[in-house]
Amino acid sequence: MTPDAAFLHAAAAGLGAGALLAVATWAASVRRRDVSIVDGVWGFLVLVPAVVTAAVVPQAGPRAGVVLALAALWALRLSGHIAWRHRGQPEDRRYQAIRRRNEPHFAWKSLYLVFGLQALLGWIIAAPLMAAAASPAPWGALDAFGLALFAFGLAFETVADAQLARFRGDPRNRERVMDRGLWRYSRHPNYFGECCVWWGLWLVAFAAGAWWTVLSPLLTTVLLLRVSGVPLLERDIGPRRPGYADYVRRTPAFVPWRLKR
Repeated sequence: MTPDAAFLHAAAAGLGAGALLAVATWAASVRRRDVSIVDGVWGFLVLVPAVVTAAVVPQAGPRAGVVLALAALWALRLSGHIAWRHRGQPEDRRYQAIRRRNEPHFAWKSLYLVFGLQALLGWIIAAPLMAAAASPAPWGALDAFGLALFAFGLAFETVADAQLARFRGDPRNRERVMDRGLWRYSRHPNYFGECCVWWGLWLVAFAAGAWWTVLSPLLTTVLLLRVSGVPLLERDIGPRRPGYADYVRRTPAFVPWRLKR
């Protein structure tokens, strides 16, 4: 499947819907003076363009219902987890740093620096969903492998997030490093699961003939490993956790594996 005029029109409508959601979230952030609420909406900045594209395209394909349901499950879990984690908390330190670098008038600048960028990224990440939903190609064996990888990734990141939340909920662990459960084998098992989710969904799109949507899982992997994921988090957590340097030395950053000696 290569993009045709009808698909591009539907995808443009999806981009517009994502942009409207981003603007609405931006308005709420200005009132609350908290840009980090965008993280709780991230899942829907991916889901909404896919849903709108599937609704606008002349005829949805056989995968539409399944991929959109899976994307909704992913979005609800992720956004619910982030909203629960952020409840009662001030603006995230990462966004506070962005705010300081871009004053004065950060409230207006955040519309494009944060929310516009997130809407565009969400639309790009949603490409496998949009293409798979629009493709008339029949189901095949590769679809099954992609769905299995998605299910594995979603379960993996859900367990990892739950383990970390339980660890953080114990006041005795305030200065300690989480190195239990899945976190014993990877410093970022939730990121590993997230990448599995999007490579799995891309395999479904690939099976539908949309190989070109590979930019989505590639972008997800690069962002998590090189940009806003591992580097940013570890730069912040190292000084606050005295034992983190040793944890880094003995534990892989991403792909779960046995402890290093």
